[in-house]
Amino acid sequence: MIRSIKPTDYTRLTEIWESAVRATHEFLKEEDFIYYKEHLPTYFQFVKLFGYELNGVLVGFAGVADHNIEMLFIDNNCRGNGIGRELVSFVINDCEATTVDVNEQNDQAVGFYKHMGFEVSDRSELDGDGKAYPILHMRLGKPFMK
Repeated sequence: MIRSIKPTDYTRLTEIWESAVRATHEFLKEEDFIYYKEHLPTYFQFVKLFGYELNGVLVGFAGVADHNIEMLFIDNNCRGNGIGRELVSFVINDCEATTVDVNEQNDQAVGFYKHMGFEVSDRSELDGDGKAYPILHMRLGKPFMK
């Protein structure tokens, strides 16, 4: 089930984020991991957040702002079960999301978004916080159909 996120969910979102990032962002320096984790509650305030519940427990979430998927994280124990696909389909259809920025070094995420119908449209050397993690800017071409 996909539902809107409340501020009382932020602690669980942080747990999901940590699980996902530890499993998929091996390129991330530990000091940067700590920096991003500390700033998550601030980031949450600038996006519309949607969570995916499995048996009453949040196991994934997506955040959208200005038709851009700003974040998508799935608890590592639940990855590979279609939760990311459902969340992305939801934000494409319900929030009219058409773009996403992806860490170039996160091959799994790049491949996932390409599978979902996104194409690379541009590249930046630095991420949104000015750190040296190249970002691929992707735009929705032909969306993946369930």
